[in-house]
Amino acid sequence: MASILDQYEDSQNIRQHSRVSAANIGITHSGFVNVRLEEEKPIFNKQRIDFSPPEKINHLSVCNNQLCMSLGKDTLLRIDLGKPDQPNQIELGRKDDSKVHQLFLDPTGSHLVISLTTNECVYLNRNTQKVRSLSRWRGHLIESIGWNKLIGSETNTGPILVGTSQGIIFEAEISASEGSLFNTNPDQYFRQVHSLEEDGKPAPVCCLEVERGLESKYFIVATTRKRLFQFVGKLAEGSEQQGFSSIFAQNQDLLPSFQEFPVNMGYSEITFYTSKLRSSPKTFAWMMGNGVLYGQLDYVRPDSLLSDVQVWEYTSDIDLNSVKPISIVLTQFHFLLLLPDRVKSICTLNGQVVHEEKFFPEKFGSLKKMIKDPITGLVWIYTEKAVFRYHIQREARDVWQMYMNMNKFDLAKEYCKDRPECLDMVLAKEAEHCFQNKRYLESAKCYALTQNYFEEIALKFIEAKQEEALKEFLIKKLTNFKPTEKTQITLLVTWLTELYLNRLGQLEADDGKQHLFLETREEFRTFLKSPKHKDCFYNNRNTIYDLLASHGDVDNMVYFSVIMQDYERVISHYCQHDDYSAALDVLSKHCDDKLFYKFSPVLMQHIPKKVVDAWIQMGNRLDPKNLIPALVNYSQMGSMQQINETIRYMEFCVYELDVKDEAIHNYLLSLYAKHKPDALLWYLEQAGTHVSDIHYDLKYALRLCAEHGYLQACVLVYKIMELYEEAVDLALQVDVDLAKSCADLPEDDEELRKKLWLKIARHVVQEEKDVKKAMNCLSSCNLLKIEDILPFFPDFVTIDHFKEAICNSLEEYNEHIKELKQEMEEATESAKRIREDIQEMRNKYGVVESQEKCATCDFPLLNRPFYLFLCGHMFHYDCLLQEVIPHLSSYKQNKLEELQKKLAATTQTTKSRHKPKEEDTVSLGKGQGSREQIKSDIDDIIACECVYCGELMIKSIDKPFIDLQKFDQEMSSWL
Repeated sequence: MASILDQYEDSQNIRQHSRVSAANIGITHSGFVNVRLEEEKPIFNKQRIDFSPPEKINHLSVCNNQLCMSLGKDTLLRIDLGKPDQPNQIELGRKDDSKVHQLFLDPTGSHLVISLTTNECVYLNRNTQKVRSLSRWRGHLIESIGWNKLIGSETNTGPILVGTSQGIIFEAEISASEGSLFNTNPDQYFRQVHSLEEDGKPAPVCCLEVERGLESKYFIVATTRKRLFQFVGKLAEGSEQQGFSSIFAQNQDLLPSFQEFPVNMGYSEITFYTSKLRSSPKTFAWMMGNGVLYGQLDYVRPDSLLSDVQVWEYTSDIDLNSVKPISIVLTQFHFLLLLPDRVKSICTLNGQVVHEEKFFPEKFGSLKKMIKDPITGLVWIYTEKAVFRYHIQREARDVWQMYMNMNKFDLAKEYCKDRPECLDMVLAKEAEHCFQNKRYLESAKCYALTQNYFEEIALKFIEAKQEEALKEFLIKKLTNFKPTEKTQITLLVTWLTELYLNRLGQLEADDGKQHLFLETREEFRTFLKSPKHKDCFYNNRNTIYDLLASHGDVDNMVYFSVIMQDYERVISHYCQHDDYSAALDVLSKHCDDKLFYKFSPVLMQHIPKKVVDAWIQMGNRLDPKNLIPALVNYSQMGSMQQINETIRYMEFCVYELDVKDEAIHNYLLSLYAKHKPDALLWYLEQAGTHVSDIHYDLKYALRLCAEHGYLQACVLVYKIMELYEEAVDLALQVDVDLAKSCADLPEDDEELRKKLWLKIARHVVQEEKDVKKAMNCLSSCNLLKIEDILPFFPDFVTIDHFKEAICNSLEEYNEHIKELKQEMEEATESAKRIREDIQEMRNKYGVVESQEKCATCDFPLLNRPFYLFLCGHMFHYDCLLQEVIPHLSSYKQNKLEELQKKLAATTQTTKSRHKPKEEDTVSLGKGQGSREQIKSDIDDIIACECVYCGELMIKSIDKPFIDLQKFDQEMSSWL
């Protein structure tokens, strides 16, 4: 554990780092204030493991949260870091002087290969306690193993590559199973596939790495002390289990690709960084004599796997003669270099040492090696006495600043997108960089995203005379404003409108830039109709109109008016320029009824047919009453085209839209009367013959027809008004047949009909002096007799003209007398039969037996007053009353109730008089007579017919047996 002074020194270092970071970011003029509420933790945080080994630690390996370490001479300690309190200790059982040379743990943490200094290898599986010898590996000092990450499992490694100290690369496979009777060794095979050399001599294989790229393409990287070899080849689909020998065979004809550096420090180490599990590494770092070679891995390039390679040369405090680097580990943006007494963290972006931490060898022993768990990403460092673990936290926190200083702004923005204050600095730096390089449009786009002072940026572009860039800046800035920032939006909208109009004016004057003018105009119109700023344009439309008017841009003013739905302004503009068709097109397109009412009078004077077509297309959406001013507003010359179009629209309203408004019908009547008299009579005839069906004013129609002398139309109106005398009088001036049709109309009033026919007959006799026609009147109307029309004839007319009519009249009288005689005889016979029936009914009687029962209650009949009907049914008085009452009308029920009350009153009065006087006797007789009359009235109501055989039963046949109001109650009683 660290001392109190050590802890204080560490806290001071953390505070110092926090202040430096804050100073780098600081408070900018952009409006962002970087307030750090708590001190940031360092990226690399060291933690000592609470573990005191019983013996010295020789070697340590960690993978997939499985830690294996060699202690002393013959002890192996395994720890599952998920269960650190359950360590597993195994004795290797070696009696000779062999020591552990290397520990190799596969990516799954299941297979452990132990290389011994006696050129032997043993194998231990995670699920067993037994150490097994790899007999085929004997005789080779193993320096490196390239594990198979693709098909390796907990029970089998799959084909792997093994590198020895003599530069030989073997291919092997290890199985954890016990094997067969004849083969109990875990090593399935062990065969040589290649050998490496340096300066013509075998060189130890320091590191091996196997990776798969695209399309089954495999890459093998092998390093010696100062060379880095690459082997590239393809394996057929499904042949991964057959190993990698074919890849080396493919490279036999060609010398393997390698890089060599002159300085040799006796060993080298390569490390890789993988961003995600089960993916290929993205970057590498190779620690060798000249420094650290690092760069990207490009699996697409055919010649070499390495790209963007750089060499970080060792600093002056690293002397290969005395202070050599021991191990290297690569993270996303750093590589950690382990020295005998310290750890250095170097940023791969700029090669700067960003962190250095010193250890105390006198306390923990010298540093031996640094390992990174490729699965968990934790970094482990161990000495002979202690184990340390490094946590890497928010490694990318300051990467944005490095990319920004390198002018890699896209990457800088990617790594600070969740830190707005840093992103603002990157955007400001990018904008300034583009501005200095005269890329003004890009600069404007970046400046618009920053929080820098608006006025300062705008002035920069104005001073540089870059209106396009200024416009782009304003557009981007406008896009980023919130809807609540109405003042700023209004300012930018009007400013942009002015810039667009200036630009359009410049381009329009230059004939060679017509294409650019059209593009700019379309861009300006897109800006005007932007839905995001619609409210701003609407609230400031008068200002925009003034700007457009000041530049004389009529086309865009019309376009803007349409966007603002200010169609009245657009139509007025077209009308002022005599472009009435365009005005009507706007009206028809937007279908605003109020605008139709306003502009139709003007349009009707110039394009009547098109206007009427538009009205008809609008249909019910227009009120014809409101269009009457436009219809009557034709010129004094009386243009027939306007009149005909007016009649056409009125006919459409009446016959198609079925408009019932009196004003419309009256106006159509007036048009017919003045300009189309042939249609007047047809209109009146089809309009109806009853007052309720008429939609025009009858008096107005009569006056109009009389003024223009249309007598037949007047007759028709008189007929509708039921003024039949006037109709006949007027019809006689036109045609006798028309008068006859009028005379027959009052069907219910025979006296009036006769009077009308007499008028016709008088006219025929006196005016036309046509006796034959007068005789025809007699045959047309059965109400007229020859004696009615004789007074109309002059004295000189002979009787020969009336001979036939008089004979016909006498015959009719004779027939009528015969009919009356026959009716009298039939009436006498009928009266005789009725008297006989009455006499027979007086003598009719019925016999009631003592055992007879009431048809309703089924009790003996003679117990109470009863009724006997001719049909044979017998009822008690009260039973019959109960049966009949429900079938009576409310009037008869009320009357029956009133009669029953009167009957009860007379009965009570009779009982109260025990000794009546003489005058009382008289009154009693009267009361008795009255009582009998009341009972007779009651009988007429309830006993007029049998309740089972009469009309009451027939009328009740459609009534349900159970009353609907009591149906639910009856249903519930049955449940």
